[in-house]
Amino acid sequence: MRQRAIAAHTMLLRHPWATLAIVSRVNVGPATLRYVDATLGCLVEAGFSFEQADRVWNAIDSHIYGFTLQALNFPFEAAEYATVARDYVAMIPPKQYPYLNQLTHHVRAGRYDGLHDFEFGLELLLNGLEEWLY
Repeated sequence: MRQRAIAAHTMLLRHPWATLAIVSRVNVGPATLRYVDATLGCLVEAGFSFEQADRVWNAIDSHIYGFTLQALNFPFEAAEYATVARDYVAMIPPKQYPYLNQLTHHVRAGRYDGLHDFEFGLELLLNGLEEWLY
C-alpha cells in the first residue's frame, strides 16, 4: 500500500492535470477499474472485509489526492517558506494564536522547515490499519 501510494503521488505530481480529472469523474475507464480492483484485492487478501477494504482505499486515496492538490497549488516555493513566515508573522498575534505564532517562529529561525510531508501522513494512515482487522 505504501509503494502504491507513493507511486500514485509521484505520478500525479508529474501530471498536474490528472488529479482533478480523476476525482471529478463518475464514469471511469478500465485503467481506473484495474487500479481500484487491485487495491481492494491487496486489502481483502490481507484480511480486511470488503467494507473495510473500501474504507481503507478511500482514506488512502483521499490522502494522495488531497496532498497532491495541495502540493500543486501551494502559493510559493518550498525555498521561500522561511521568508514568507518572516513576512506573515505579524498577522499571527501570539495572544490570539499562541501555538501557530510559535510554530511560525520555529520556521523563521530555521529550526523546522514547515514543509508538509506526504509520507508522514501516509505512515499515520498505514500504522492504524492493523487495529481495523477483525
